[in-house]
Amino acid sequence: MNLIRLYPALVFGAIAGLIGYALLSRRNKKSAEQIERERRAELTLRGRIIDGNVIDVLELEDDDSGQQMILLVYTYDVAGVTYEASQDVTHLRQFIDLYSCRLGLPASVKYDPHNPGDSLVISETWSGLRKSPIRLQPKSVTEPNPVP
Repeated sequence: MNLIRLYPALVFGAIAGLIGYALLSRRNKKSAEQIERERRAELTLRGRIIDGNVIDVLELEDDDSGQQMILLVYTYDVAGVTYEASQDVTHLRQFIDLYSCRLGLPASVKYDPHNPGDSLVISETWSGLRKSPIRLQPKSVTEPNPVP
């Protein structure tokens, strides 16, 4: 049997296998936004709720692309450990009133009990932001009728 005849078939099979693997691996990749959406959904379903505080809302602009990114910065305590985290809420603008988020605003935080650093304050189906207290309109004081 002549082994030289088998080399082209082996090389062709190896190249076809590499091309097939490359095509299949490219098709199954998830975008970063899809991975983040799945993370939020998982935390919304299985996360534990704890009290936290919103520290700040930052509006950052990327110099290269000019896109604006909105970060919600918050803190929470789990088992005596204080965590300070931020969540990119750029794609969740329709679910949040950014102007009502202020320093020290109490919020509920959902976190992963196996990884307490993995947390969120808002997702598509859940919000830990508490409504600001209802402010009653001040009653107008009517002046008494002057006596003539």
